[in-house]
Amino acid sequence: MYGHWLSRGIALAAAAAAVAAPGASAAVPAQPIPEGTTSAPTFIGSPAAPHPVRAPEPPRHPFMAPNGKSEIHSDAYQSDTNSWSGPFGRQMQRRSTFQGADCASHTFDSRGRIVTVCVGLEGPRLLMLDPDTLDLLAAFPLPPRSPGGGDPFSDFSGGGYFYLDNRDRAVIPTTNRQVWIVRETQDGSGFELEHAYDLNGAVAPDDRLLSALPDWEGRIWFASGQGVIGTIDPISGRVRSRETGETISNSFAVDETGGVFIVTDTALYRFDARDDGHPLVSWRVVYPNTGQRKPGQTQAGSGTTPTVMGTQYLSITDNADPMNVTVYRRGRESGGAQVCAVPVFDKGQSATDNSLIGTDTSMVVENNYGYAGPTTTENGGTVPGGVERVDLDADGNGCHKVWHSNERAPSVVPKLSRGNGLVYVYTKDPQPDNSDTWYLTAIDFRDGRTVWKRLAGEGLGYNNHYAPITLGENGTAYVGVLGGLVALRDASRR
Repeated sequence: MYGHWLSRGIALAAAAAAVAAPGASAAVPAQPIPEGTTSAPTFIGSPAAPHPVRAPEPPRHPFMAPNGKSEIHSDAYQSDTNSWSGPFGRQMQRRSTFQGADCASHTFDSRGRIVTVCVGLEGPRLLMLDPDTLDLLAAFPLPPRSPGGGDPFSDFSGGGYFYLDNRDRAVIPTTNRQVWIVRETQDGSGFELEHAYDLNGAVAPDDRLLSALPDWEGRIWFASGQGVIGTIDPISGRVRSRETGETISNSFAVDETGGVFIVTDTALYRFDARDDGHPLVSWRVVYPNTGQRKPGQTQAGSGTTPTVMGTQYLSITDNADPMNVTVYRRGRESGGAQVCAVPVFDKGQSATDNSLIGTDTSMVVENNYGYAGPTTTENGGTVPGGVERVDLDADGNGCHKVWHSNERAPSVVPKLSRGNGLVYVYTKDPQPDNSDTWYLTAIDFRDGRTVWKRLAGEGLGYNNHYAPITLGENGTAYVGVLGGLVALRDASRR
């Protein structure tokens, strides 16, 4: 079965190359992602009424694009929330663009255009897409994967984590252990390489550069898969680094106090920079870990990028059985003191590989247990599922579970619209005809009730495979999928 899936993936990539040539001078009309047939309903439920979530907006990072437009988890806090509303479920429309690659991180430039990195078997590409039509406006090739490199279905290096800065420049960790600064051309119609910072002196040839983010002073921090943490002075290019000796599999968070929060497969860290840019460990906390890579994880540790919450807190999941949603104090002098740990989902069926949704007091976690790759959800297959909300207690010294949903979201990075109070997940339920139907699903943040589901597509090309839902300011929900990108929106924004 795996060979059959791989051959289909190669066919998707080859076809996409024919319609998306790099450097195209005119827009290339979007071609829909191929799909199969299904007897499943297109829409389930009823349109939502707005119930805004009253939570503070994370501070705007001075060196990143505005919140909700800058990177995979919405902002520097990695909150996975948006101030604006996503779709309400009103006569929803769907568009897709076939790229033969998973278009994961979605950002928006100052003209409102989508800037995304699409990672496929052919290697990663930086694309510019029209946010309404999904037409291809520009494409820029990035360094390819090395022959015999990491598993392309569990390795997110080489562009899976990138950010858009405050000058519409894409800052991309590449497969050749560099950080590329790619700007838009003067007329805004394409991309060009502005600078490449070479990190091969700090990151070994057999390592991979995973993620990059700026701190509040403008240094570019980076993390590698083998646990190298470092900074780049963007003016001089000077690199300062240190080794943790621990594997890193996800991105990291930064806050306005200078904190850089990184979770390895062993511990949670707060780093701060010395005056010369050298990374300094302010505190380190070891979290519970079974030492097992559960089905649904890409590593044997926390599957979450840390989430900064309000003015005092930081949250992750650990790798206990069942796993816990755990909250820590994040201040430099706090020592990373634990506030609470709440077990989520059932023992023997509890794992995640996606960051928590986090407001200042609430967290939402989904259960990815059982998702071992694309074959898991082929031929009618799915996962045990589950989505839960955990809140801090009113006194800020403990936590409690608020609700549980049975929705099955195999691997998506979910989002919360604080504008309308909906949590958006991407689900796959068993179908009587064994079709592989994927739905954009809206859950009420208040009580965990499923409000509506809208069919996104049927088949392999609509499997999101760890890519996020991104909520555009235009009310559209964009979902990165193995075939490219899907956009779902209301027919009217009334």
